[in-house]
Amino acid sequence: MTAAPKTDVLVELHVPDLRAAKAFYRRFRFTVVREETSDDADGYLVMRRGSSLLLFWGGTEAVGEHEYFRRFRNVRKRGYGVELVIPVNDLDAAYRAAVAAKCVVAEPRIRAWGARDFRAEDPFGFYLRFTEPHDPTRRAGPRPAARRPRIERAVRARRRP
Repeated sequence: MTAAPKTDVLVELHVPDLRAAKAFYRRFRFTVVREETSDDADGYLVMRRGSSLLLFWGGTEAVGEHEYFRRFRNVRKRGYGVELVIPVNDLDAAYRAAVAAKCVVAEPRIRAWGARDFRAEDPFGFYLRFTEPHDPTRRAGPRPAARRPRIERAVRARRRP
């Protein structure tokens, strides 16, 4: 697999607890590169894992009062409609960390684009995909024909006259 191209897009997650964010993402070998704490909602945390950066703003329940995001308060999880893709060189180690954190949403499997991944959820409801490094700008090879489960084939065979 080839690595994804570098990007200059940064992701900033608004969270009510910077300590919980730091503890959770450290399980996946992110390290703190900048941390500012305050009593209001202006704390800031930057974590790095290889060339990946995650930025966190907030740190208190006041983060829910953000002028844009407050209109969605208590309607959906913070990560609704967003998937954070985190490439890791050792998917099995990341999966073990996710199992220990009790945050696994989907077990590891090989996807149509050829990379193996699993899905998890962070403490704030952000949906995470831990994946083997791959280049998402390249089209995957041909997909194998989908096979129906044996039980489904057996049921269909019984229905034939």
